[in-house]
Formats: sequence, structure tokens, C-alpha cells
Amino acid sequence: MRCQYCHNPDTWEMETNKSQLRTVDDVLQEALRYKGFWGNKGGITVSGGEALLQIDFLIALFTKAKELGIHCTLDTCALPFRNTPRYLKKFDKLMAVTDLVLLDIKEINEEQHKIVTSQTNKNILACAKYLSDIGKPVWIRHVLVPGLTDRDDDLIELGKFVKTLKNVDKFEILPYHTMGEFKWRELGIPYKLESVKPPTADRVKNAKELMQTESYTEYMNRVHSN
Repeated sequence: MRCQYCHNPDTWEMETNKSQLRTVDDVLQEALRYKGFWGNKGGITVSGGEALLQIDFLIALFTKAKELGIHCTLDTCALPFRNTPRYLKKFDKLMAVTDLVLLDIKEINEEQHKIVTSQTNKNILACAKYLSDIGKPVWIRHVLVPGLTDRDDDLIELGKFVKTLKNVDKFEILPYHTMGEFKWRELGIPYKLESVKPPTADRVKNAKELMQTESYTEYMNRVHSN
């Protein structure tokens, strides 16, 4: 995707002069350096860019991590997801070694989603439904961008969609910020949201109320049960 508010545009290209080839052992050894900070409730989270673009590597990484007793979280926008037998064969292997999925739903309205990301949201919503069907714990996340992803009608519809899912432990509003804007300038890419400021506390509160995000508290039960 090409989200207008992306804070990692430097990950859009798979190969650059800064790219590095890393093995599963390389990544695990680097992660294990921080194991002392995890306590009994931490682990590794793989994000991006888009982690599902390297699903074979993810399967290998999470499989080895689980052998070491490490909690594994996937942070994804789910655009690469395909509801086909061939894709699901790999996806199911990944889910078998994944403890938690952080799923970004950028926008529920398909036409607005195309404006925000340049892509349809069909695969993303299909992935959300599939994760619900298999009972994989999920945190839904929505970035609130003034004038772009904060329309009341769309927030209400997103809230309704999330209510149809049976596996949502947490539903988060992530207020838009400008911390990644400098990367756009460094890459020479025009930043369309240059004049957009983070949402006010009132707008964040409004979004939470419209989507009833605070009713999703299962993640707290999981934390206290561990």
C-alpha cells in the first residue's frame, strides 16, 4: 500500500542500497539480546513495511521462536492475504505459530480506502473475517487522521464490522502523528498531509465512543491470566 500518512516510506522498496539479507538465526539472536526486558509476558513482534510479503521467512522465524518458548506477534495490514487454497495453506502454517495478530484497518469505506492507501480493502476485511473464523486473537487498530479517516459515518460502520468478529481482544485508536514526515522529505516524495495536525482529544474521544472501542477488554484478561 501507499498510505498517505505512512511513517515508514523507506520500506516501500524491497531492495535498496541499505537492504540487508538476514537469516532466521540472525534475527532471533538480535531479538534475544533484549530478552531481559521481556519478563514473562513479552516476545517478538514482526512489522514492516508489510511482513506478509515475506511469509515463508515468517513461518521459519516464528517456528524457531516458538521452539524457544517465545511469544510471536504479527503486525500487518493484511493486503497480501488471499482467500485461496494455495495461499491459505501457507497462512495457516503461519497462524499455527502466531500468538497474536495486530491488524490495521485503515478505512472501512472502500472508495475512501483507495484514496487513503491507493488500494482496495477487500483482502483486508477478508483476512479479518478469516482470523475470526479460526479464532486467532486479534487487536484491531485504526489510525485517526483528521479529514481522511475520521468521518463519523465511516467510524460507525467500522465499529459495526468489528462487532461481527469473534476474536477481537482489543480495539485501538492510533492518533495520527507527523514523526515520519522527515523520511518523505529525505526520499524526495511529496507529503500530502503536510498541513494536517494530529487529532484533538475531543475527536479521539468521539471516535472511541462511535466505535465503542473500550468495550474490547479481553486483552486485559489474557494479561492477568499469564
